[in-house]
Amino acid sequence: MFAYALLLLAVVSRVVPHPAWFSFTAVGGSLLYFGARRPWWQAIVPLAALAATDYYLTVYAYSYPFHVQNYLVTWAWYGAAMILGRVLLGRRANAGRVIGASIASSTSFFLVSNFMVWFGSAMYPRTAGGLGVCYLAGLPFYRNDLMATTLVAAFAFAAPVLVRRMREADPTPGQIAA
Repeated sequence: MFAYALLLLAVVSRVVPHPAWFSFTAVGGSLLYFGARRPWWQAIVPLAALAATDYYLTVYAYSYPFHVQNYLVTWAWYGAAMILGRVLLGRRANAGRVIGASIASSTSFFLVSNFMVWFGSAMYPRTAGGLGVCYLAGLPFYRNDLMATTLVAAFAFAAPVLVRRMREADPTPGQIAA
């Protein structure tokens, strides 16, 4: 159930208006957690929810036409982030693995998404310099995504452990600790 709550947080963090410099979403961390903790066949739920969010933002928030082909790489990355969560974290999550998976997730999204902007639009010249400028322009978003993914993933993997430890430390109902 917690994975679904994080998924809802990911959707809400994308659709709630926020200043461009803030750009803090729970997408990466929630996908890592979902992939690590839910059966593989449930992956359709976050893929559908985030694809619907992409559609909503494109058409209604930004008033652009929606073209499925513009989102195929992003949707593939959503799936890859869940696979990364399953492979790197699975039932073996620890602080180092969570940080490593967060870095891998954010970095892969930064590299792939900026490459696709450079390759598939006329915003930057199709030269090595144009690709470099495209990556430079994406650095503030990368920084924010890396922080958001790391914080959300750290919370997601640490919260259940902390709750379990607190329950173990509490006396059973009706008993008073001496």
